[in-house]
Amino acid sequence: MTAVPARRIPALARPGFDRSAEERTDPGLLDRLRGDPSARVLVIRGDRAVLAEDGTRLRYRRVQEVPEDALWAFLGRTAAGVPLLLAARAADAPDPDDGAWAPLRVIGGGLDAADAAALVTAVSLGRWLRDSPFCPSCGARTAVSTGGWARTCPDCGREHFPRTDPAVIVAVGSENGDRLLLGSNALWDANRFSCFAGFVEAGESAEGAVARELREEAGVRLREVRYGGSQAWPYPRSLMLGFHARVQDDAAARADGDEIAAVRWFTRAEIGEALERGQGGSGILLPGPSSIAHALISDWHAERS
Repeated sequence: MTAVPARRIPALARPGFDRSAEERTDPGLLDRLRGDPSARVLVIRGDRAVLAEDGTRLRYRRVQEVPEDALWAFLGRTAAGVPLLLAARAADAPDPDDGAWAPLRVIGGGLDAADAAALVTAVSLGRWLRDSPFCPSCGARTAVSTGGWARTCPDCGREHFPRTDPAVIVAVGSENGDRLLLGSNALWDANRFSCFAGFVEAGESAEGAVARELREEAGVRLREVRYGGSQAWPYPRSLMLGFHARVQDDAAARADGDEIAAVRWFTRAEIGEALERGQGGSGILLPGPSSIAHALISDWHAERS
C-alpha cells in the first residue's frame, strides 16, 4: 500500500505573522502606531500591492510615505515584534509606483510565508474597509473601530465585521484513484482546467455542498470525501474549504453545459507535465500556485508518484 504524503499547506494559508488581536481593543492604537518610526505599512489598491525591486518580496513603506486617501488598519506584528499596518486605497487611485503593482492571485504563491499572509489579510480587510462604509441596518455612515477590524454605527449602535463566505473546492479522483477529474469554466479558455468549486448555501454543511456541487456541475456522485485544508481567497471574500474525493462511477462524468463547458479525466502523467510546465507553453493550463486548487491537485499527483 502506497503511503499518502503529507499534504501541502496552501500558499496563502501559511502562518506568517502575529495578528496580536488583543491590541485591537486599544482605542488609540492606530494613532499611536502611526507615530511609531519602526512601523511598516503595506499599501494596497484593490487586490494589488507593490513588489520590491527583486520581484520576490513585498515593499513596505513608512507611515509618512502613505497618501492621505488611505484607510488604516492594524494587521499585527512581525516575529520580531515590529508593527504591521495596512493602508487601503481605492483600486484606481493614482500612484507613482504604478508599474510595480501586482495582484494577490498572481504573486501570492511566490511570496514567503510572512509576505503571503500579510498580503491576503490586507486584501481581505482592505476591500471590506473601502467597500462597506455604511451600516447595512440603518444606512448611516459607520466609523472604523477595533484597529480597523470593525465598523461601528453612530446612529443605531450596531457593530459590523468583515464578511467571509464559505466555499468548497474539490479534487475528484476516479474510482481506482488513477485519474483526476477537472472542469473548464464556460468563461475560460478551452485549455484551462481546475477543481470544482462553489459556495456553501444557507443551512448547508460543507460536505453537503461538496456533494451538491459535483452532482450539479459534473454529474457524479462521490465517496471517500476527506478534508484537505483551507485558504482565504478574497475574490470577493471567500474562505475556500478544500476536499479530496473519489467518484462512484467514472462514466457518469459530464459537464452541466452552463457553468462548466467541459469535464475531462487526466492521468497522473498529464497532471505532472502540466504542473511542471506551469502557466507557460502549450497544453492544459492548471491553477497558479497562489490558489488552493494548485495545492489540492499537487497533493493528488504526489499520492502515487
